[in-house]
Amino acid sequence: MTDYDNTNSFVLFKNDKEGNEKRPDYTGTITLENGEEKRLAAWIREGKSGQKFMSGKISEPLEKKEAVESDGDYSDDIPF
Repeated sequence: MTDYDNTNSFVLFKNDKEGNEKRPDYTGTITLENGEEKRLAAWIREGKSGQKFMSGKISEPLEKKEAVESDGDYSDDIPF
């Protein structure tokens, strides 16, 4: 079985806006020819004629929140 080549391909998923209407309607990623991955964001808009369309942005991928490292000494954290 051959590997799938996803060069210049993208995927978009419906985004949960979680009460923030400024968040994109769809988000996803695209893989460029050089192998670099970018983030996609798309909003559903409506033109003056009433026709719906999508507008979007390409940006650097979002940084994943790093886990806070600890030395494992919790003795001062608990007051009892």
